[in-house]
Amino acid sequence: MSELKKDILVGLLFIVGVFVFMAGEFIVSTLVFATAAIFSNIHFNLKQNG
Repeated sequence: MSELKKDILVGLLFIVGVFVFMAGEFIVSTLVFATAAIFSNIHFNLKQNG
């Protein structure tokens, strides 16, 4: 997965998480934010190590 695709994925997950949070689906928004954080950390760690 290219850097641009990873950045787009993390951005989309964050935006979806905000909209889901505003809709009142707190459990789903927590899962979406956690997924965004995991992808962001994986992207950051791969960038630092490689």
